[in-house]
Amino acid sequence: MAVSAARAVAFEILLRVEREESYAAELLHSERLAKLSSRDHGLATELVMGVLRWQSLLDQRLAAASSQKLERLDGEVLAALRLGVYQLQFLSRVPVHAAIFESVELVKAARKRSAAPFVNAVLRTIAGAGAEDIVADDVLTKISRSPDSITLAENAAHPVWLVERWTEHYGLEAARQICAHDQTVPDTAIHIHDDKSNAELAAAGVQLSPGRLLSAARRAIAGDVTGTRAYKEGRVSIQDEASQLVALLAGGGETIVDSAILDCCAAPGNKTALLARRNPRAKVFATELHPHRARLLQSLSRLPNVHVVAADSRRLPFSYAFDRILADVPCSGTGTLARNPEIKWRLKAPDLHDLQSRQVAILKSALAQLAIGGRLVYSTCSLEQEENEAVVEAALDGTAELKIVDLKEELEQLRQAGDLCWEDIASLLAGPYLRTIPGVHPCDGFFAAMIERG
Repeated sequence: MAVSAARAVAFEILLRVEREESYAAELLHSERLAKLSSRDHGLATELVMGVLRWQSLLDQRLAAASSQKLERLDGEVLAALRLGVYQLQFLSRVPVHAAIFESVELVKAARKRSAAPFVNAVLRTIAGAGAEDIVADDVLTKISRSPDSITLAENAAHPVWLVERWTEHYGLEAARQICAHDQTVPDTAIHIHDDKSNAELAAAGVQLSPGRLLSAARRAIAGDVTGTRAYKEGRVSIQDEASQLVALLAGGGETIVDSAILDCCAAPGNKTALLARRNPRAKVFATELHPHRARLLQSLSRLPNVHVVAADSRRLPFSYAFDRILADVPCSGTGTLARNPEIKWRLKAPDLHDLQSRQVAILKSALAQLAIGGRLVYSTCSLEQEENEAVVEAALDGTAELKIVDLKEELEQLRQAGDLCWEDIASLLAGPYLRTIPGVHPCDGFFAAMIERG
């Protein structure tokens, strides 16, 4: 009996995430999965994301049942065990025999046949008498009642050091909400760029609900957006609502006419598209470090006012100034753990300082291209101060002609224009900055600062 296609793909993706530091979300939407049925694709997604979200909790169960230390196991063996225990403890609809048998078969197919009896024994122990299934709702209740950061980290399957940081900076209740959000399947937010795409999405079985942060955003509550013609032709973008809000702040007004906009670190290009469509009479320059990604960005943009340039944002090649600049820089991504759970197992505290050095360099380079009277939006999808406030302060240190713009007025203008539908504007602000918090707000965690040259 062969291993099911969904489990085989999930196993392969988990190994690549571990060995190549790939991102599961990208692999789950790659051509490798194009031939899977929608049912198998759904199961593969459930297995991969479930294992990555709950990895430390799964490892606790495995360690208690294993005669060997987990760190000594081959990667293939540990991946098969995690897949098996996730199905046993989280997916009650999967028969016990199927979860165990296919995990054993995965090990055999990976040429680790000698470990098959071990995998079988460990999973049978966990599935044996007295072993209780984990119910996601019960776990979320435990998260909401966790009395301290250490307990919260254990209940929510997060590294302690991250949860301690969030508790110190945002408070225990907000840390609970962040962790609970990270452990649930996030909504798919989209931006629809034209009128006819609504009908196409509906015809394809995609059901939409209104955006919760932005009036123009929509949330896909059923159906596959990526399988529609509108998505493939670039008329619909999958983009978190906080990410869309950042693009609106960078170029959402009506004043950018016959001017130049720069989007640093532009790939995959969703913010570029929003900037270009909102400002059709402006030239939008999008830079991307890697030439192959720049070519992909150019092929996907399909907009006449977008000009893609392969360049290092720390050393921008332009000889003239821009009226608007978006510097949405590479970051740790701790505001996106619901979508990218593997990040929390890779990231280490020292990484934040390495990222900060690169971010400061990009921001200083971008600011050097800002015209007099121009505005730059610096943004990250990180919850960490080192990548946010600290970067802005470092880049502006010693400058007199640059000032931070209080985003309260900008958000109020978006609210009055009907773009922003979130009522509590004060909750979106941290001083003069935009600050969305997963779980507290219905979106990923984003930070944004607006800087103006006087």
